[in-house]
Amino acid sequence: MEQEIGLIGFGEAGSTLALAGDWAEAAHVFDAKTNDVATRDAMLASYAHAGVCVAGTLAGALHDVSLIMSLVTADQALAVAQAAAGLITPGTLYCDLNSVAPQTKQAAAQAIEAAGGHYVDVAVMAPVDPARLNVPLLISGAHADDAEARLQALGFAKTRVVGDAVGRASSIKMIRSVMVKGIEALTAECVLAASEADVLDEVMASLDASDKAKPWDMRADYNLDRMLVHGLRRAAEMEEVVKTLEGLGTGAAMTRGTVERQRAIGALGVKMPPDGLGAKIGAIAQR
Repeated sequence: MEQEIGLIGFGEAGSTLALAGDWAEAAHVFDAKTNDVATRDAMLASYAHAGVCVAGTLAGALHDVSLIMSLVTADQALAVAQAAAGLITPGTLYCDLNSVAPQTKQAAAQAIEAAGGHYVDVAVMAPVDPARLNVPLLISGAHADDAEARLQALGFAKTRVVGDAVGRASSIKMIRSVMVKGIEALTAECVLAASEADVLDEVMASLDASDKAKPWDMRADYNLDRMLVHGLRRAAEMEEVVKTLEGLGTGAAMTRGTVERQRAIGALGVKMPPDGLGAKIGAIAQR
């Protein structure tokens, strides 16, 4: 591999990608945990295993590279971008792969672009382990095409440019998480209560007996239809579900949110919902 990379962050994602791509000494790595006595030895062992070039400072990792990849924790993404802005060489691509809100990426882009860097919003759409370099990446920003070519040269096999606006890629990831992570949380709320009530097998069997899954646009259309027509009644029913879960002592945080959302949409008074998902969304948004 000819290109050199400034890699900020060497946790699970950074180390997995460096190993999968065999980036070795082409990757100039800085991770703040290296400067922490409690984590230094583990970090040095991780660097040695991947064969990467260790930088003792952020400046060292960014010196004389034309591509930077930021893979830090979400709470540090903006601070790292702002720190990098003071060190970046003009024209350097700064690929922000962190899972943060579009507003956070736009603020980071401001700092990088003001310093002459080229900021790119990259959304990682699946766990890096086990996908490794097959992990799907969505890319947006004015320099998305250039970034895609550079990332493909590093071995990434599933990249897609989704627009020229910073924040578009991260918007897709963040909003998708409403469903993906929400279903996970609902699953926990459901099965914990079912287990406590000693009805887990029956609840699982009942769910299996329900209609088989349809494409998501059809599911969303149907769900909004039911909420518009029956939201108030369903909110009242879900209030009783809250009582059930609270009586079991297993928690009802997600279900309380369901009550609020059902009630709000049912209260709009749309008794004859328009056809199609887009039209239903429009009817809700107008009110």
